[in-house]
Amino acid sequence: MPSPDTIRPLIGVNADVRENNGMDFIHTGMKYITAVIVAAGGIPVLIPSLGDVAEGGVIHIDELICRLDGLVLTGGRSNVEPHNYGGEPFRPETLRDPLRDATTLPLARKAIEAAVPLFGICRGIQEINVALGGSLHPYLWELDGVDDHRMPQTDVMANRFAIRHPVTLRSGGVFAKIARDAGHNAETVMVNSLHGQAINKVADGLRIEAVSHDGVIEGVSMPDSASFMVGVQWHAEYRVEDHAFNRGLFRAFGQAARSRAASRAGAPKTSDAA
Repeated sequence: MPSPDTIRPLIGVNADVRENNGMDFIHTGMKYITAVIVAAGGIPVLIPSLGDVAEGGVIHIDELICRLDGLVLTGGRSNVEPHNYGGEPFRPETLRDPLRDATTLPLARKAIEAAVPLFGICRGIQEINVALGGSLHPYLWELDGVDDHRMPQTDVMANRFAIRHPVTLRSGGVFAKIARDAGHNAETVMVNSLHGQAINKVADGLRIEAVSHDGVIEGVSMPDSASFMVGVQWHAEYRVEDHAFNRGLFRAFGQAARSRAASRAGAPKTSDAA
């Protein structure tokens, strides 16, 4: 029987559809793959954005979910289209990815129903919120009193993902516990910021875990979830080895995924971190 400590869980990582030279490609950043390996201790597997086209035999979300031990919903340059939460249509220039929406929204719901550990990052937290019935601010920077949280316009990657502002952690919440376990005892965490959308109405069942200094929701959890479920608005995957709290998030997610993997393999479960 395998030991829970040595099992490497199978972790799904979703992807965008991007056009390049007249052809569509499935795309995700290496930083997500690296974080799953080095910080969560998992085996990453890329999930293509094809929608739930089970009738065509290409992909069946129910069948996929039952084979995964964890799921990471990544960031992306496109935005969740407003018709998914009853909002006004996007402006023509707004980048969208309807195949990703059609894949990740049902995928997030199925993961929660099946108690598959779920970690949403940037666009991923927005997808979780919309999948569960919440809404988004599509043009966050236009709100009164809110800073511009969009990606800095630079080709220097370290500057794009540089730390930009603090978030305050909910006292006694999941994030506060993860911070303590990571040796971070402050009530705030410094994070990067590369998003133009953000949570507006919080979906039923989600709890706010982190808020920026200008009131933007930066982190959520799901207290009644049967497994680990968190979302962050910042890019926790970027150089995860250099950020104690982000490492703690991935470690807690990885531990929950190992517990699921051990259960599926017939080994005793490890204790969930959150």
